[in-house]
Amino acid sequence: MNEKTKPNMSVYKKLIVARAKLRAKVLKKSGHNKFAGYNYFELGDFLHPIMEIFDEVGLIGIVSFTKEQAELCIVDIDGGGEIVITSPFGSAALKGCHEVQNIGAVETCLLYTSPSPRDKRQSRMPSSA
Repeated sequence: MNEKTKPNMSVYKKLIVARAKLRAKVLKKSGHNKFAGYNYFELGDFLHPIMEIFDEVGLIGIVSFTKEQAELCIVDIDGGGEIVITSPFGSAALKGCHEVQNIGAVETCLLYTSPSPRDKRQSRMPSSA
């Protein structure tokens, strides 16, 4: 924990701090689709920085999948609060990509960047949370 994250901070405040830290980082798109001619973020481009930031502010992200949806549970390791972000499985048909890349295009980034966290005890938090 650093001076910006205090022990009494809620999981929502910690997530705000983590998102601000992530926005301040310069992330490089290491993936390149030669067929369509564009660069894209691969999981390693943002997952490691997110894990470092989460460790710094006292959060952990636990991802799980069912046949119907993907879920990211963000847990406050100091206070025990949690935020659950869910996403129904969609599909993508990106040119020049195989099936696993299409799944990643739909789910991975969405789960880690979703603006609408949901707390299991509450119906919905504001998108700025």
